[in-house]
Amino acid sequence: MQILDILALFIFLAGVFIYINTYYLKLPSSVGLMILALGLSLALLILNELIPEFKLGTERILKDYDYHEVLYQLVLSFLLFAGALQIDFKKLAEERTAVIILAFVGVIISTAIVGVSVYYLLDWIGLELDMMYCLVFGALISPTDPIAVSATIRKYNLSKNLETRIAGESLFNDGIAVVMALTLLDLAHSGEDHYIGPVDILWVFGTDIIGGIIIGLFLGYLGYRLLKYIDNDEVEVEVLMTLALVMAGTQLAEFTHVSAKQAVVIMGLVIGNEGKSGHVTSAAGDYVFKFWYLIEETLSAMLFVLIGLEMLIIPLRYDYFAAGLFAYIIVLAARYISVGAPIAAMSTFRKFEGNTINVLAWGGLRGGIPIALSLSLPDFEGKEIIITMTYTVVVCSVLYQGLTIPHLMRTTFNDKKPQQPKTKSSHS
Repeated sequence: MQILDILALFIFLAGVFIYINTYYLKLPSSVGLMILALGLSLALLILNELIPEFKLGTERILKDYDYHEVLYQLVLSFLLFAGALQIDFKKLAEERTAVIILAFVGVIISTAIVGVSVYYLLDWIGLELDMMYCLVFGALISPTDPIAVSATIRKYNLSKNLETRIAGESLFNDGIAVVMALTLLDLAHSGEDHYIGPVDILWVFGTDIIGGIIIGLFLGYLGYRLLKYIDNDEVEVEVLMTLALVMAGTQLAEFTHVSAKQAVVIMGLVIGNEGKSGHVTSAAGDYVFKFWYLIEETLSAMLFVLIGLEMLIIPLRYDYFAAGLFAYIIVLAARYISVGAPIAAMSTFRKFEGNTINVLAWGGLRGGIPIALSLSLPDFEGKEIIITMTYTVVVCSVLYQGLTIPHLMRTTFNDKKPQQPKTKSSHS
């Protein structure tokens, strides 16, 4: 099979997944796609046992092609840019202190707790994984997916402040966690040759983020100015312009060795909010935003297809999956601590609703970002353990938390029932 054949297969399966979930399962997007991905994995495993030639062909397809560059360079950038477009920048500015502290401090706390705990967990189970790679796992599993619960959360009339904190914290912890994971990965490789201290870590981490923000601001403003002069009817030019900016920004950030993911987040915030105001309301409005929403949904579905296929070449070892189940408990506990500690500290000078910690912690599902990041890691001893644990944590998070979040919202907010959607009038 050629690479275009594989891409066509992924898009076809993603389309089938979205169709089945939309018209038959009718579950939240991440929950439905995860169930279908599990079904695909089970079906392929059965076929592998029944038809040995099918197994050999599947393994050859997955091993012959390196998805690292595609996942890291395009998928992650597109997902982060699409998510940033949806954020209300003015509201985010009002909550910037809470969002930045929750995202930055939360990722550091979560990475440390998960990384150290998983290191000792694996040692107890009898598996070996270097501490630095355990910290890489702690960082890559920290990003949360607001899309998975946003539709449910909107039904319960949460305050705009809380909605902004949830969306903003998730958006920025995505970018920060990606930078953290890749920084730790680089240090893990270079640490084999010389000692890496805390100052080195802070320097690499800081320059990556600051450099990414500078590039994001520059290209975001450039994109806004270009969109401003595009004729309102030139929809295809507007869409291609945003695509070009994301891809060029990613490559420029990579060339200058700064965070491409932080750059696209800032670009999305600038273009998304400046594009909604003034002269470019229709130019960067419906068509551009609908296009990027479609990209986000499609890529998320493709990631679930890919993780289902990737499991075929991972050793089906009980100790790996047992480690994943224990890791899920650790990740959930770390999430409560990583949002609870900053909120407790900020409560002395900022008001938080009484149920903020529960909503942020239980609603912080893991989704496409950890999956893409784990699959995009270069080969090293222990990568299979990390992919298996990531897969297990994401499955448990999406299915268990995703299916129980409506109950949590009802009990947390005084048993309020969700708003019923408005019915269409007879002449509409």
